[in-house]
Amino acid sequence: MDVRAHVTVAGRVQGVSFGVATRDRSRSRGIAGWVRNRPDGAVEAVFEGPDEAVRSLVEWCRRGPSGAEVDSVDVAWEPPQGEQGFAVR
Repeated sequence: MDVRAHVTVAGRVQGVSFGVATRDRSRSRGIAGWVRNRPDGAVEAVFEGPDEAVRSLVEWCRRGPSGAEVDSVDVAWEPPQGEQGFAVR
């Protein structure tokens, strides 16, 4: 069953390739959606796909790529919307 997580990651998460690492991990796990840097310094992402894969990626966001310092991760579980592919916005 597919699920959708709308995630906001706060901390020192921009300028450490968070978006590229998120895209690569998502694609390798068959997760659709997108990731972007927000003006407030956070990273925002939507993950849509198999429950276990999405939950695994949300957990990865709690540490992020090398160089990231994650302070908090907010997750909103939403109904799947049929995302296709994964993009860095």
